[in-house]
Amino acid sequence: MEEQKAVLLLDDGTAFTGQRVGAIGTTTGEIAFNTGMTGYQEIFTDPSYFGQILVMATSHIGNYGTSVEDVESEHVKIAGLVCKKFSKTYSRAAADDSLQNYFERDGLVGISEVDTRALVRHIRDKGAMNAIISSEIFDHEKLAGMLKEVPSMQGLELSSKVSTKEPYVLGEGGDIRVALLDLGLKKNIARCLVDRGCEVKVFPMDTSFEEMQQYEPHGYMLSNGPGDPAVRPRELRGGRS
Repeated sequence: MEEQKAVLLLDDGTAFTGQRVGAIGTTTGEIAFNTGMTGYQEIFTDPSYFGQILVMATSHIGNYGTSVEDVESEHVKIAGLVCKKFSKTYSRAAADDSLQNYFERDGLVGISEVDTRALVRHIRDKGAMNAIISSEIFDHEKLAGMLKEVPSMQGLELSSKVSTKEPYVLGEGGDIRVALLDLGLKKNIARCLVDRGCEVKVFPMDTSFEEMQQYEPHGYMLSNGPGDPAVRPRELRGGRS
């Protein structure tokens, strides 16, 4: 793939120029960072990152490709990726495909060749803010105008965007029944419960406590999820309307 320019612009006017990663396009969201050294595919498919542009602090991304076994949800959930070095090829025998192809299939827009150490320090000093990545628009004034239209994460409810629409059961026949409310559930959370002998019934995020009680569980669990944690989902305010 021929290298193509990309631009990252933060809400405070800080800008970075780099190379395109993934699909050609423009994306927006709150910028955040992750310091994990491995497990990038699990991170990118984690529903709790929905709506966020993610900066990966580790230097190399994409070098071991992707695998259908390494997902926390069915699709990429981050809004965009910022990284230092991005590998379009991979060397792991167990991989199914490259991260570049994986991103293109899900329409994920990203940027590489960015000084992520400087960017992470900037975010830590200045705090949370929105950002925009584009590999098709390079006019900073135009990008800044688009960025002003992006809503703040404060007060934003996003769990309804990633929660299951229908209840489902995992580990049927387990000794302990767990009612799990899906506010942005990672697959591995339910998998770990099943591995410990639990039958897990996963409920949509707007399920009332009374509905979960009908399952007669031994315990209840609320998953983590995206959005402003101060905004309570409907089920915690009395269930479905």
